[in-house]
Amino acid sequence: MNETNEDELLADTVYGQLEDVIDPELGIDIVNLGLIYDVTCFNHQCLITMTLTIMGCPLSEMLSEQIKEQVLAIKEIEECTIKLVWEPAWTTAKMSRYAKLFLGIHD
Repeated sequence: MNETNEDELLADTVYGQLEDVIDPELGIDIVNLGLIYDVTCFNHQCLITMTLTIMGCPLSEMLSEQIKEQVLAIKEIEECTIKLVWEPAWTTAKMSRYAKLFLGIHD
């Protein structure tokens, strides 16, 4: 298996780990909420591009700590960087069907 395929499989593993990071206000994980825009893994490093539901979210630091804890639990990852972005802006349209059902959102 080449390095690119291994990095893609590792990124899939990271997404799985991030499903254990729960937004305490909404009670659902950050992946299904649509907060994770991209996961890139290369050379034992992971870059997570994400947003928050609102700018100035008081849970930002707590979520970042939980994200790093989950990602660094993967033995192939030595470093985790979080890139917080505001574009594109998060909307409920980014949520998975599961999240919308869980939260009673109908569109």
